[in-house]
Amino acid sequence: MSLSPERLSCLKPIQGLSSARLKELAELCEQRSFALGSDPLPALAGKAQFVYLLAGELKADMPDGSMRLLVGGCDEALWPLGYMTAMPIGSKAVTDVLMLSLDFELLDLMMTWDGLSAAADKPGSGAAAEVGTSWDTLGGAFSARLLSGSGLAQLPPAHIHSLLQRFERFPVRQGQVVIREGDTGDYFYLIDSGRCEVSRRVGGADMLLAELKAGDSFGEEALLSDARRNASVTMRTDGVLLRLAKPDFVALLQAPLLHTVDRSAAEARVENGALWLDVRYPAEFAEDGLPGAINLPLSEMRNAFDLLDKAREYIVYCQSGRRSSAAAFLLAQHGFKAFWLQDGLGATEKS
Repeated sequence: MSLSPERLSCLKPIQGLSSARLKELAELCEQRSFALGSDPLPALAGKAQFVYLLAGELKADMPDGSMRLLVGGCDEALWPLGYMTAMPIGSKAVTDVLMLSLDFELLDLMMTWDGLSAAADKPGSGAAAEVGTSWDTLGGAFSARLLSGSGLAQLPPAHIHSLLQRFERFPVRQGQVVIREGDTGDYFYLIDSGRCEVSRRVGGADMLLAELKAGDSFGEEALLSDARRNASVTMRTDGVLLRLAKPDFVALLQAPLLHTVDRSAAEARVENGALWLDVRYPAEFAEDGLPGAINLPLSEMRNAFDLLDKAREYIVYCQSGRRSSAAAFLLAQHGFKAFWLQDGLGATEKS
């Protein structure tokens, strides 16, 4: 059973979210019904959950021995359980009840991005104004999927505010070449809507490397390695992109998301459970890959995130550090904890 954005807008403290964000949140909510006489809390309560009583009457047993009667949709029940008072230690449904649970971390991310979006200065000049960016729209363009499943969740609020001011939003058409292989890297891109394909010229023919959709990003490899574009990106459909100029990318995304380690620190982390991730080509890996390492070439990484474990930590390496820094950034963007080996294996060989 779906929950309408209008119903969500009555709940606190989330009633301040934008209408677009409330609509998105409504699709992510979990509602559950509980019968008269049951205790809903064990099935719903958790450190990372906001729990609401939407309908019915619930007796809440408080830690001090007192009891509170909550009525869905009224007064205290408009707030999450335990928000205005201590968290109940038990409960009993006086009638059949309808409960709602929300992921607190996701909700907090939404409120942070929406709040900073609303507080951002309105554009009056510069590239953002030229492409007609609406800051409320731009803040909402970072979907819950992108926020919770990427490194954007790790950014400090000050960086979020600056990102909202510096990202440019612009429409693209089917067949439009956004990035051309061999060009100088100038922007980092996020896909707001639409689909595109990544291809590389091999033996006179275009080889498809990956297909990207809303929420995905591209263009970071050339910016991280100061190299030319190693592939072309072409729109498969009409869509809307967000782009960030290289200086802003380095200051606002690369710095907070990329973490480097030297060889001794990396080996210590591996001893404590981290995994080596070799992002070179298989022939290079066969030559001098580290013991126990996983070989996942950078060119194949976008299609292999499902093969990696977000519960593990990864130490990413290549020969020089260029490919591994790009790979570590991609991993961080998709919610993985990754470090890249400073200066790569080449530094170890020289020493």
